[in-house]
Amino acid sequence: MTREATMAADEAPSKARLRLWLRLLKVTRKVEGRLRERLRTEFATTLPRFDVMSALNRHDQGLKMSELSGVLKVSNGNVTGIVDRLVEEGLVIRGAVEGDRRANLVRLTRKGHEHFAVQAREHEAWIDEMLADMPANESENLAHRLDALVQALEEPESKK
Repeated sequence: MTREATMAADEAPSKARLRLWLRLLKVTRKVEGRLRERLRTEFATTLPRFDVMSALNRHDQGLKMSELSGVLKVSNGNVTGIVDRLVEEGLVIRGAVEGDRRANLVRLTRKGHEHFAVQAREHEAWIDEMLADMPANESENLAHRLDALVQALEEPESKK
């Protein structure tokens, strides 16, 4: 095998993985763009607001602001303004955390749960529509592979 052929063979896996990453990024951006547009036009809301309500919906007991930021993987500052507006609209309540005067616990109100449930149903339908060309078994297989990749990426570098 020539040197050029050996180099090309060695590069093929890395090039394929690079192309995969670029395609994943492209699909993510397209889906996210459509979700943002539909949330804006159909519910006069934003994807970050939807994400905050979704996180709170999964934690009925509520979350401290720092926990909410951690779940969403954003800064406290990013979440504070959204929570403030949700409180003003009666969708979220803020309460004191026993034993920690500096912390606030936020959770959805009944109105917030009802409001989010409508959005969540539509969100699921939009995703189903956008990914309808992918059979369910392929979706599950790809989801498992991506979960394994996330798990591998979360391992510390020293363990690899």
